[in-house]
Amino acid sequence: MGTNLCEHCTGVCCKYVALPIEHPTTPRDFDDIRWYLMHDNMTVFVEEGDWYVQFAASCRNLEPDNRCGIYDTRPQICREYKAGECDYEGGAHDYQHLFTRPEHIEAYAVRRQKQRRTRRAAAKKIAAK
Repeated sequence: MGTNLCEHCTGVCCKYVALPIEHPTTPRDFDDIRWYLMHDNMTVFVEEGDWYVQFAASCRNLEPDNRCGIYDTRPQICREYKAGECDYEGGAHDYQHLFTRPEHIEAYAVRRQKQRRTRRAAAKKIAAK
C-alpha cells in the first residue's frame, strides 16, 4: 500500500448520503424511522449520540476508477472531508446503534419503553420514601 490513501480509494464516502435526524422520543418518531427502514438501501444509525438516516446512493460524479469527476469544482462538503476521516481506512464504524430493518427499530423502541417504565417506577419508589 502506498502512502496516499487516494491511490487505493474505493469511493466509499461517495456512495452514500447520511443526514442528521431528531432523536426519536415518541411512538410516532419511532414509526417514522420504521418507515425509512422499509425502503431499500436505507439505514439509520447513532454515532456519538447523534441520529442519522443514511441513503445508499452513489455520487453521479464518481468515475469508474473511484476518482471524483469534478474534483476542482466539487462541493464544499467534499472539500471539508479530511483524509483522516476516510471510510476506506476506518474499517468498521463504531456505531452506538445500527438499524437496517424495521424490526430492529421496533425491538429498540420496546426496550427503551421498558427502561423508561423501570426508571419511572424507581423514581416513584424513591419519592414515596
